[in-house]
Amino acid sequence: MMSSMAPLCPLDADALHARASADTGLHDFGPDDYRERLAVYLAALREIDGLHEAGVVNFYGQLLQLLKNRLLLADLLRRHPEIDGLALQSPVVIAGLPRTGTTHLHNLLAAAPTFRTMPYWESVEPFPLPSEQGTEPDPRRARMDVAVGVINTVMPHLALMHEMTTDHVHEEIQLLANDFSTMLFETLAEVPRWREYYRVHDQTPHYRYLATQLKAMQFLRGGRRWLLKSPQHLEQVPVLDRVFGDSIVVFTHRDPVPVALSMIAMITYSARMHRTSVPVERIAASWVDRLEGMLTALVRDRDTIGPQRSIDVRFDDFIADELGVAERVYALAGEPFTEQARTAITGYLGGHRRGRLGNVETSAEMFGLSERDLRARFAPYVERFLA
Repeated sequence: MMSSMAPLCPLDADALHARASADTGLHDFGPDDYRERLAVYLAALREIDGLHEAGVVNFYGQLLQLLKNRLLLADLLRRHPEIDGLALQSPVVIAGLPRTGTTHLHNLLAAAPTFRTMPYWESVEPFPLPSEQGTEPDPRRARMDVAVGVINTVMPHLALMHEMTTDHVHEEIQLLANDFSTMLFETLAEVPRWREYYRVHDQTPHYRYLATQLKAMQFLRGGRRWLLKSPQHLEQVPVLDRVFGDSIVVFTHRDPVPVALSMIAMITYSARMHRTSVPVERIAASWVDRLEGMLTALVRDRDTIGPQRSIDVRFDDFIADELGVAERVYALAGEPFTEQARTAITGYLGGHRRGRLGNVETSAEMFGLSERDLRARFAPYVERFLA
């Protein structure tokens, strides 16, 4: 079905812009510096060997939504200039690689009403169409129900690696994609051209664009204090500190070898969605390089944010005392750990025990890697945070 739609979904910037405007009735995409980044990413997608027609449709749909989000944000800011003057109370930010407990901690803390978070549906469509604003039930949720159903059908094992539901608390890396500057693009496809472009550019303006989006979402759906989470922040600590200078940051840590293997399993499994054959070993090797670079940056920049605004949480310590870690985060953030918060978090823990959906077993060998080599490459990080 998706393949049959490919002729109507060209990976072409002009076609994407025209369709986004036609779907929304809007024409102002905001500051146009994003166009260069979009062009680089489109070129990188077209270079994927074995890119099949269903994959083209998939990428087209994702990029179209990002452009529509830009149109809707620009329109919202034009109609409500007071958004720019809203304050963002110091956000609590979780920074750690996937599989280090970030998602579990994020959802655990989000269970209480203390923090403002975004469900998956809102992260993908943060700004409603003018014709849908105030409509209940929200049509964005219905569209995400359909999308999640498709994901679960075509990738039935994904939930074992990263559960996704319509209301699942999601991370702001999805919002960074709206400015076409995000590590998210690297996880969606093997795009070395994009990766190198992204890595040599200062991400400060894109984090500022993120802050604007958070203000706009706060304006639309309320919220007092944001709870954020993304692995991207590990190599952007100075940028995070520059833009969100009063943020509270929780760094999560775990043995990076199984973390890397788990992440590679998820990326190579998902790659089936857009290419006819998956070069597993090549992708694995590139991600080992990438993760080593991220962890090296963290070792270098971790102390940019001092102990009065940050903590380090080891995975084993977190799993051994989940409620205790939640209390530590609350204390650092200056938030009272009320009975209501305790009850909500305890209730979440009761229904979300680790491994309840099953597990995916991995090994270095299945990806053409050597565990000894991995341990040598990740040693500086381990010595700093896990020794």
